[in-house]
Amino acid sequence: MIDSKVSKAIAAALQAFAKYGSTDAVALKADFEAVFSSDADFMTKVDLLDNVFNDNPQLEELREVFFDLLMINFFSEDVKKLEDDYLETPEWEDIEEQTLDRGTELLNLLLYLNECADEDLEPELEDYLKEFLLVDEDEFQDEHRIYEPVIAHQILVESPVSEVNKIAATVADDSEVKELFYPMMTFFQNPDPSEDDKQEIADNAVNQPFDMAVLEILVSFK
Repeated sequence: MIDSKVSKAIAAALQAFAKYGSTDAVALKADFEAVFSSDADFMTKVDLLDNVFNDNPQLEELREVFFDLLMINFFSEDVKKLEDDYLETPEWEDIEEQTLDRGTELLNLLLYLNECADEDLEPELEDYLKEFLLVDEDEFQDEHRIYEPVIAHQILVESPVSEVNKIAATVADDSEVKELFYPMMTFFQNPDPSEDDKQEIADNAVNQPFDMAVLEILVSFK
């Protein structure tokens, strides 16, 4: 099965990637839907997902964020068919080990948005950093290190999108949040953007096709 929010996110991301890029990404929606709704085990679905990207290198930029969506779909749908304690089993530990270098910080953000939806909360950057990621807690210093550029520039949620663009350019190339910095910050500025708002975000984007695809994923999960 495929989670309805994940299905919407896939469609929205492909539409944005096509609109702001030069590839007909929307034509591959059915291929992705087939992977996500497959009854195969998780690692087989990872292979199926990779095959779609291997066959369509023009979409390569979306590979790891779609892996995040596959993981979210697993937590939302696939896990219902498994034992209650599946996420505590050696089998799942093995999967985590095999996929350590996969995905992005988008996964944490999507988990947070699901939690906001469950608790009827409006997403806020400070809440995400301090209450969800616990970046101020001593035992979560890895998260603090990863999100350092975001923590240092929280004021951007009150700034024009052009300022977010300027700061995004200063984030170190090896930062784990570099690519996500612009869409993440512009989302927290305005979790319910109008079409005009989206156009302004697009006009100031660092990488239009990728940034707008990620923004649309976040908005569709909101």
